[in-house]
Amino acid sequence: MFRNTFQSGFLSILFSLGSKPLQLWDKKVRNGHIKRIIDDDIRSLVLELIGSNISSTYISCPLDATKTLGIKLPLLVLIVKNLGRYFTFEVQILDDKGIKRRFRASNFQSTTRVKPYICTMPLRLDSDWNQVQFNMADFTKRAYGTNFVEALRVQIHANCRIRRIFFCDRVYAEDELPAEFKLYLPVTQPVEDTEKIVDSMRRTHENPTEWKVRKAFLMKNFEKLPKDRLECLSNCFVNVELYGAAYMDEVMIKVKDLGDCIMNELFS
Repeated sequence: MFRNTFQSGFLSILFSLGSKPLQLWDKKVRNGHIKRIIDDDIRSLVLELIGSNISSTYISCPLDATKTLGIKLPLLVLIVKNLGRYFTFEVQILDDKGIKRRFRASNFQSTTRVKPYICTMPLRLDSDWNQVQFNMADFTKRAYGTNFVEALRVQIHANCRIRRIFFCDRVYAEDELPAEFKLYLPVTQPVEDTEKIVDSMRRTHENPTEWKVRKAFLMKNFEKLPKDRLECLSNCFVNVELYGAAYMDEVMIKVKDLGDCIMNELFS
């Protein structure tokens, strides 16, 4: 999939704010759900995987089971939220002996077990949000005494919330990471500061009635979505509130990727 692509630095395979975050992924759901929600801690869109059985609710990349990633960058990084429930993820790699190996990390396992084709290990997560760095080159060497060649497949199981999944060429300090690869926990700012920013978004000659409705929407949802998405939604909200539900079709076309639960929260 990426084998013939020049690879250096960072290579992202999932971003929860993307218009189609699961474009590269297959998904399986039984007695659970996979959907985007707004996380209360970071006040932004994340992908949530919930299932009563972790083995039957998961996403896997690539989408096509006959294809492989072909990613040679040695570090897999997951920005995930610990939901206090069972969670596991798995990565399949190819080593320099031409053997496919799987590494599975789980937060409910206490010991590491190495078998010829699979290595299972414990995963320790802090409460709330985590940046999990999995060094495939290091684990391949330590578990099998061989060298990592490339990552073939990634599988993420319930139960977790995901912000981003990416590969990189080395361990990066927080201040070295590009802004879009960081997890920003929101800093709560005084209401008056938020109001100043919102007031600056008022358009010249905007109808006072429309601005009153739009401002209320912006103030309520200011920290939930990126500014450009919020502005677009605020315009739609004004149309719906002042000119009728007929405009909701226009709203859904513009923000069809957000999902019903997010729309209900924003427009409630």
